[in-house]
Amino acid sequence: MKKRILAFTAAALMLSLTLTSCADTAPVSETTVQTAAETAADVTAVPSFASTPIRDISSMELVKEMHLGWNLGNTLDALISNPTGNETPDMWETAWGQPVTTKTMIDHVKSQGFNVLRIPVTWDGKFGDAPDYKINDDWIARVKEIADYALEDDMYVIINMHHEEWNMPTAENEALADEKLRALWGQIADYFADYNEHLIFECMNEPRLKGTPMEWTGGNKESREIINRWNASFVETIRTKGGNNAKRHLMIPGYAASSSDTVLADITLPENDDKIIVSVHAYLPYQFALAEPDQAKDTWSADKSSDTRDIDYLMEVLNELFISKGTPVIIGEFGTRNRHNTDDRAACARYYIQKATQYGIPCIWWDNNAFVSGEAFGLFDRRTYEWRYPSINKALNEARDE
Repeated sequence: MKKRILAFTAAALMLSLTLTSCADTAPVSETTVQTAAETAADVTAVPSFASTPIRDISSMELVKEMHLGWNLGNTLDALISNPTGNETPDMWETAWGQPVTTKTMIDHVKSQGFNVLRIPVTWDGKFGDAPDYKINDDWIARVKEIADYALEDDMYVIINMHHEEWNMPTAENEALADEKLRALWGQIADYFADYNEHLIFECMNEPRLKGTPMEWTGGNKESREIINRWNASFVETIRTKGGNNAKRHLMIPGYAASSSDTVLADITLPENDDKIIVSVHAYLPYQFALAEPDQAKDTWSADKSSDTRDIDYLMEVLNELFISKGTPVIIGEFGTRNRHNTDDRAACARYYIQKATQYGIPCIWWDNNAFVSGEAFGLFDRRTYEWRYPSINKALNEARDE
C-alpha cells in the first residue's frame, strides 16, 4: 500500500485500490475513446528505442526541458498477494485492476502537454536469489517496452524502485539491502546502457520504516543516514557501468521522499556530480490534496494565504537547500484527490505549477486511474481514453506560461 508524509502533517493514509468510474464527470468525446480493435492492435511491441549520443549537460540544464509529468500509477508497481513465481508481466501489470498499458495511452498523455513519464516499477517478486538477484527477462523487457512508448514520443522517462519490501532502512537490514540494490541497479544500468539523457533512473520510492510509529514522521537520524548511504551506493553503481551511464541523470530521495524540513536538510548529495536530482513528493495543501474525508476540506482559493502558504513554503525551502546551490529538484508525485470539486482542484493545480515553475521545478501528477473513492487522483481514464477533468489539464498547461 502507498502512503506519503508531507512537511506539514504526519497523518498517514492507506491507498485505495478502487478504480471505478465517476458518473458526474465530463462526457466522453469522440477524440478520446479508443475502439476495442485499436486497443488490441496497440498491444503489439514497438521497435526498440534508437538511442542518440547522450548530451553531457548538467541536471540543472536538463530539468529546464522537462515541463509537466504524469505517473503511470498502480501499474508496474502493483503487488500480488502470495505470488507463486510463475506470474507473467501482464499478470503483475493488471493486478490492481489496470488495463494493459498501450502506446496509444502514452500518445494521449503526450498530447495533453505532458513531456515526462514516470514509470513506478516494483522489482520485488521478479528477481532471483543471491548472489546474482537476476531480474526476470520478461519483466525488464516489459519495462523497456513501456519506456520506449514515451521515448518515441520525445518524452523524458523516469524508472524507479517502487513498493519494494526488502529496503527497510535499519542497521540490521542495511548491508543485505545494499547488496540487493547494487545488484538490481547494476542489471538495470547494463540493460539500458545505450539510452540517452531522456531516460532517468530514480533510486527508490519513499524508503521508510514501514509499520513503525516513525513511518510517516520523518524517521530517525539512523534511517535517514542509511538512506543516504543507499543513495551513494546507487550513484556509484550506475557510474561504474558502461555505455551512457557515466552521464546518466539520477534522482535520489530523502526518507520517504518527504517534504519535511528535517528530512530535506538531512539529504547528503554526492560530491562532484552535476547529474543528480533530488526527488520529493508533496501533496499540498494536505487537507485539500490528500486527507481522508473526516479530516479534509474540499475548497481552495489562491486568495487565501491559509490555502497557499504550504505550497509557497515548500518551494522556498527547496530553492534554499538545493536549487540555489546548483542541484535541481523534481516533485515526482503531486496532485489532489477528487472530492467533486473540479474548479477548486484546477485552481490549486494552476497555483502549484505557477509556483514550482518560478523555481524551475518540474512536477509529475500522480495518476492512479481512480476517480471516485479513496485516493482518487485519476485524470486520464485508461479504459475509455478520456481525460475526465479538462479544466485541470488546461490549468496545468497554462500555469507554465503564466
